[in-house]
Formats: sequence, C-alpha cells, structure tokens
Amino acid sequence: MKNRLFGESPLLRLAVCLMAGIVIGNDVEAGHWLLPLLAGAVVLTMLLWKKALLQSVAIAVCFVLLGWLLTTRQKASLRVQWPEEEVKYEAVVLSEPQEKPKTMAVDIMLVKNGQKLKGYFYKDERSRGLRIGDGLSIQSRIRENSNWHRGAFDYRRYLEIHGFTGSTFVSSWKWQKVRVSLEGLSRLERTKLYFLRLRSRLLKRLAVDESSEDQYAVVAAMALGDKSALTKELREVYAVTGASHVLALSGLHLGIIYTLLSLLIIGRRWQMVSQMLIVLCIWAFVFLVGMSTSVVRSATMLTVYALLSLGYRDKMTVNTLAFTAIVMLMVHPLSLYDVGFQMSFMAVLAILVFMPLLEGLFPREYLLSHQTVRWLWSMVAVSVSAQIGVAPLIAYYFGRFSTFFLLTNFIVIPAATLILWLSPVVLLFPSLAYLLLYIVKCLNTVLGQMAAWPGASIEALHPTVLQTVMIYVVILCITYILTIVGYRSGSPRP
Repeated sequence: MKNRLFGESPLLRLAVCLMAGIVIGNDVEAGHWLLPLLAGAVVLTMLLWKKALLQSVAIAVCFVLLGWLLTTRQKASLRVQWPEEEVKYEAVVLSEPQEKPKTMAVDIMLVKNGQKLKGYFYKDERSRGLRIGDGLSIQSRIRENSNWHRGAFDYRRYLEIHGFTGSTFVSSWKWQKVRVSLEGLSRLERTKLYFLRLRSRLLKRLAVDESSEDQYAVVAAMALGDKSALTKELREVYAVTGASHVLALSGLHLGIIYTLLSLLIIGRRWQMVSQMLIVLCIWAFVFLVGMSTSVVRSATMLTVYALLSLGYRDKMTVNTLAFTAIVMLMVHPLSLYDVGFQMSFMAVLAILVFMPLLEGLFPREYLLSHQTVRWLWSMVAVSVSAQIGVAPLIAYYFGRFSTFFLLTNFIVIPAATLILWLSPVVLLFPSLAYLLLYIVKCLNTVLGQMAAWPGASIEALHPTVLQTVMIYVVILCITYILTIVGYRSGSPRP
C-alpha cells in the first residue's frame, strides 16, 4: 500500500529535502563549487528521464543542494563589515519605540542600502516621540549582531531571520529628525513602509483612553498585528491558557477575514473577478500587519485556495501546504528557524492529517443531520489536531503545556471572530470603540480567571532537540498505523 501522507503528496518530500539542505547550509558554509554541483545535478536529473527511481533520487539531491546554496547566500548577505569608528548616516524608523530600562528600542533602516538595524536610543522625551516613517540623521557606531543565548532562544539567529544586520546605541545629542529620501530603498521596502505608516494611523483610532490599555493591546494584536502594547502579564495569561495563537496573526485570522470578504463580495456570476479582488484585499492586509512569517504563509495558502476554487478542485491539501513552504523557503531560507514558521506549518499539517481521522469517528450521515454536533466536533477536531502538531514545539521553546487548550478555543475563537468583524466598523466609526474594548475586557477577564485555575499549565518541560524530534517521530509512526487501519476499514483518511 502506498503511504497516504508522502505517496499522495510528492511536494512534501521535496519540501523536506529543501529543509534538509537549509539545515546543512546553516551549519556548513559552502564554497563556489556548490553552484556548479547543483547545475550538474540538474543536468543529471534530466538525463535520467527513463529511470523513474533514479530520477526521483536526483531531484531530491537537487533540492538539498538548492537549500544549501540559498542558505549560504542569505547568510553571506547578512554579514556586513561595519566601521570601527562612529559614522554618520540617514535612516528611517520602522517600528514604534519600546521602552527598555535605560533606552528606547526602535527598528531602523538605512536609506542608502536598505540594511536593517536594532537601534537603542537614550531614553528621553525626544526618543519617546519617535514614530514609524520618521527620517533620522544619526552619528553612532554600528556593531555586529550579538551572540546572546537564553535556553533554546538564539538572539543572533532571531535577528538574522528578521533581516537585521547590526545594532547601534545612539546618544541623545547624536541624532535628529530630518527629511530623508527613500529612493535608495527597493519598491517592496517602500510599499511596506507605506503600509506601516497606515497601520500606525489606524492604531490611533483604536486607542480610546489609558484605562483600556490591555484591551487596546489585544485588539491591536488581533486586528493589526501590532503586539508592542502587550504587557508581560497579559502575554503570560494568554500563554498559560493556550490562547497565544489568537494574538499572533495566522491562518485563523485570515480565514475569518476571507469568510467576511466572501460574504461581502457578491459575484457568483463573476467568480474569477471576486476571488481576485479577495486575494488583493488579503495581501493588502498582509502588508498592513507587517508581513510576519505566519501571515505570509496563510495568505499564500489562501491565494492557492482561491485559484483552485475557480476550477472546483481539492483546495487545502498537504501538497498545497508543501508548495507554500517551498516558495517561502526559496525566498527566505532562514525562515525555517523562525518559531512562527515552524508552529504555523506544523499546526496546519497536523490539521490536514488528523482532521479526517478524527472526523471519521462519527458517521458522516450523523454529522450531516446534526449540525450542532457537527460544529462542536469540528471545533474539537481542529483544536486537538493543531495541538498535536505544535505541543512539542511549545514545550521546547516555552517549556509548558496548556491543559485547558480545548476549553480555551471554544472561548477565544468565537471572540476572535467577533473582534475581527467589529474592528473595521470601529476604524470607520471610532465612537463604537467602547463596545469592541468591552468585549475584549470580558475575554481578558475570563482568561485571567482560567489562568488562575490549579493545573492550568504544566511548566518546566524543556525537552532537548533530540527529544523533540523523537516525539514527532512517534507521532509520525502512530499516524502511519492509523492510516493503515483507516485504509483497511474504509474510513476517511488523510
């Protein structure tokens, strides 16, 4: 019997090979010989067209070499030799200032070459007043990224994943606001900056008063992808209860937005036009919220979903997910090490694999005739499937397992839907912000009470990399066994 996961999803095998090449490229720097080697492997692949097995092996080798080459090139592009002395340069602000014990942390980009830096400005009233899009003239020393580690967190790798090539501390008297030219930046960077400025203006419409800071922080994170206002205590409440995923924009949020746009845009007779319009709106939203890895993944999958829906084909499959991973990793190989990328893809992969198995526990006819049971069981199946996919990663990176995740999802998913649907209304009519913030206040209160329940979270897990991998190996083996059982019994299977 052909393996149902890999046999019917050939792109998944290629995605795994590409990931293997990225891992090799991250640890082993290749020389100039790698490109000719890849070219030779491609030629060999074409010559083996009569031998299917050998050609498949050659294609796999090509993707491993491709991942290795792309990773080596990206890491080389992030290595910049900064001058030892202070230099004068112009930059533009990319983020709202975040207050640290002695400084204000701001992301900046050099307008001359587009290099991104972590800027730490001396804390005073001027640095507190920095806003996205402000032009700056700075004189300071730029340093290489720090090699700081804490547990599983590698700060240097985090900076490289997000495109930062250095950091700088700026004294109070060595910077000033100026008008800068953005002609040195790419069109993509200028477009992203435009949408970041627009998001900053929209965020001001949501801010009502200082007494609702926690509510504003949640709305800003869910609706516009800005998590800078989230306090440590609020993040902990959402993490303990297993609700952190609603604060990070992902497939859940874009799915809700896609559904809303589908209801608003009526055009059955003009389905192609309506789907393209929805896709454009989705990508405009992606730019608006800062193009995080998880939201780009979701938008790419929704784009494929929309295109396939025009031909009435199967839309959300493991192949679709693998294709999305290949595209994203070819553009940005180091995304593989992004926690958001890993958790986003593992959650969706687990849903695609385990949902059919869990839904098969109830007869299809029964679910179709009992809509309430169908909705409840679908929620359970999605939550459990996603948790199977991300639980080992959460334990590895954050050292905990939220025991009430299932109950939490029955609360936060309807609440997130309501919040996302109300947010555009509030942006158009700011006077209604109090209603939206009241809903978030109720959500925060409920989650705060749940976080205080005994046993709400199992702490101090911290498995090693090997243990985490072995957990996934066990899950894969169990999946294979269940697939065989499902195949023989004729029940639904992935």
